[in-house]
Amino acid sequence: MPCSAVTLSLATISAIVATALLVIAFSTDNWVYTEVRRSQIQKYAEKRGGQEQLLKNLDTKYYYYTRTKGLFRTCFPKERPRAVETYLSPVETHCMNIEYFLPDVENQTKGFSEDAMTRLHMGRSAIALFILAFFAIFIAFWTGIAGCWRRSPGNITATAILMLLACLLSAGAMGLWHGVEYYEKERVVGEEFYQQWDNVLRDGSYTYYDWSFFLAWTGVGVSLVSAILFSGAAICLRGEREREEAINMQYLMPVYPQKQQYAYPGYPAPAAAYPGPYYHGSQYGPYNY
Repeated sequence: MPCSAVTLSLATISAIVATALLVIAFSTDNWVYTEVRRSQIQKYAEKRGGQEQLLKNLDTKYYYYTRTKGLFRTCFPKERPRAVETYLSPVETHCMNIEYFLPDVENQTKGFSEDAMTRLHMGRSAIALFILAFFAIFIAFWTGIAGCWRRSPGNITATAILMLLACLLSAGAMGLWHGVEYYEKERVVGEEFYQQWDNVLRDGSYTYYDWSFFLAWTGVGVSLVSAILFSGAAICLRGEREREEAINMQYLMPVYPQKQQYAYPGYPAPAAAYPGPYYHGSQYGPYNY
């Protein structure tokens, strides 16, 4: 089996897997899981006394509830806050949208600090880069089909470049997402984020990456593998085409007729090499010596 067929098959499979992983990660809400020990916080407030504000926050503030967070929604897999309006997501979980203020018609971001605005811009840019990555994959789909149909090294090379571009765009989006995460944890960007949490909430909360996060990074890696495989397939196709052209040239080379010398009948072979007529003796008559 030609190496181009094997490499193209592997490249196509890896591209499909990468696209599926990125789409699932992009659309799900399990990037970060924050578990809040509400019973622990409540026991602390009741034991210490004079913690009416803490008890009120425990019932009204959404960040006192166990939650998962994605690119677009914050969802509550256990209890849901009564003071916050939520809706059922496609997977039957109560969620609320993450606000990116697009468009900011009422100029709600006017009072935001510089750090809060930086976080907001990075969050918007991460979404935009993911969308551009999906657009690059969409174009790569058509160039890949054309390349497989025509067995064109040029189209397959274009597909490899587009898959590499999708890999870089999605990796850039992941980098921006990590920047958002850094600002939410290390900078003062809002009361619902770590720097402004009560110490009791900090001690009673545990945050870790969830499965959507790992799917996203895996999709970035598989898209890089797909780009490398498409590049290898283009090299294989180019080599196979050159070998086919070399073989075809052998049949297309012109064959020129060669001059042959014919022997006259009745003469021995050495004499037949020279055309006649031949005469015995001198051509100009006998000479007597």
